[in-house]
Amino acid sequence: MAKAVHTMIRVLNEERSVNFYQEAFSLNVDTRLDFDSFTLVYMRNKEADFEVELTINKDQDVPYDLGTGYGHLAVVVEDLESEHARFEAAGFEPRKIVEFERDGALLAKFFFVKDPDGYEIEVMQRHGRYQ
Repeated sequence: MAKAVHTMIRVLNEERSVNFYQEAFSLNVDTRLDFDSFTLVYMRNKEADFEVELTINKDQDVPYDLGTGYGHLAVVVEDLESEHARFEAAGFEPRKIVEFERDGALLAKFFFVKDPDGYEIEVMQRHGRYQ
């Protein structure tokens, strides 16, 4: 049986990205591996074993083209409205909260926010299948 352990995203500025993920999602640097041409930063919190791996290519000096293939990373929270307000206060510019229903039943309640490199992150209310 396979177990998901991390997702990797390429970021332009290590400090800016680490600060965003720490403040927005309480992810902390677990491991930092520095190589000649790139650095890997693994971020996690006590809620899950799953990590966000930030890859910083040292020769990259322009923002990455995210293209049309990237979807989003999703996280769940206990109190979506409070998190939305916290994100607004932090200047993260979250989009509005959306309720997604099917056949009159709530499937998900969420908002999206972009990280400093433009990656979309879905912040979801813990509910139903999203635990």
